[in-house]
Amino acid sequence: MSFRLFFLVVLVAATMASAIAVVHARHEHRLQFIELTRLERERDELDIEFGRLQLEQATWADTARIEEVARNRLKMVTPEGDALIVVRP
Repeated sequence: MSFRLFFLVVLVAATMASAIAVVHARHEHRLQFIELTRLERERDELDIEFGRLQLEQATWADTARIEEVARNRLKMVTPEGDALIVVRP
C-alpha cells in the first residue's frame, strides 16, 4: 500500500513538473517570437535605409554633381589651356 502511495505521489509530481516545463517553454517561445519579430522589423528598416544611402552615395559620386559643387559652392573654375597639366600614369 505504501509503495502505491509513493508511486502515486511521484507520478503526480512528475506530471506537475512536466506541465510547468511545458508552460515555461511556451512562454519562452512566445518571448523569443516577439524578439524575432522586432529584429526582423529592424532589419527591414535598416535594409531600406541602406538602399537610400546607396542611392545617395551614387549621386554624390556623379562627376556632374562634383563639378557643380566645385563650381557653385567652392567657386572653383576650370583652368585655362596653359594652366592645365595632364599627368599620365
